[in-house]
Amino acid sequence: MEPDNLKSILEDVKAGRRTVDDAIEDLKYLPFEDLGFAKLDHHRQLRNGYPEVIYCQGKKLDHIQAIVERMAARGQVNILATRAGRDVYEAVKKVVPDAEFHELARIVTVRRVQIPPLKGKIAVVSAGTSDLPVAEEAAVTAEVLGNTVERMYDVGVAGLHRLLANARTLNEANVIIVVAGMEGALASVVGGLVDKPVIAVPTSVGYGANFGGLSALLCMLNSCASGVAVVNIDNGFGAGYMASTINRLAQ
Repeated sequence: MEPDNLKSILEDVKAGRRTVDDAIEDLKYLPFEDLGFAKLDHHRQLRNGYPEVIYCQGKKLDHIQAIVERMAARGQVNILATRAGRDVYEAVKKVVPDAEFHELARIVTVRRVQIPPLKGKIAVVSAGTSDLPVAEEAAVTAEVLGNTVERMYDVGVAGLHRLLANARTLNEANVIIVVAGMEGALASVVGGLVDKPVIAVPTSVGYGANFGGLSALLCMLNSCASGVAVVNIDNGFGAGYMASTINRLAQ
């Protein structure tokens, strides 16, 4: 439930347009609704500023359908479902026809509320084309949360001139997300060029000794550049959400 919806209910009670019992009926699902297989946190938007996000990987399609349907029924909320394949999208679309599928990002969205655009930009930088799914997960997440996103893709350290050609754009951003696999060195390079917070995202892209992203994760955690923070391997969503939180503080 959005704060504006809650305020409207309370104002209706105060003005006599709605009874206390009616208001209780509207509010009884706060703070959560128990579906048996899931407890929907309808109160999260009031606490955190954005509704609960659905992580789809490992969930049954009918469970995802039910969660989306109940979230949509509880008011004007935007819905973000991550790690979603086309099968998830087709299932969601049956219950919420206006759902959109961001295939590369593996995200399904339902946008019912126009979020006022935040001032300032978030830059999403990827080392290689193989890192794009994680980079797009970060970018789409940030956009859905109301941010303007600048994308700089395939600018890894193997061709440093490609990154340096975008130095002005990097410095115009409030927050920078750097997505890289292999040895993950790009985050340190970017961190040494800017005076903005850098959120590093290690990816599982790489040959055997990459260890599924562990080498990139350790490289980023041991960065000698100041102002670099690190999220988990392949966690584009976490980076996009954190970048949005930082950008919102800058308003």
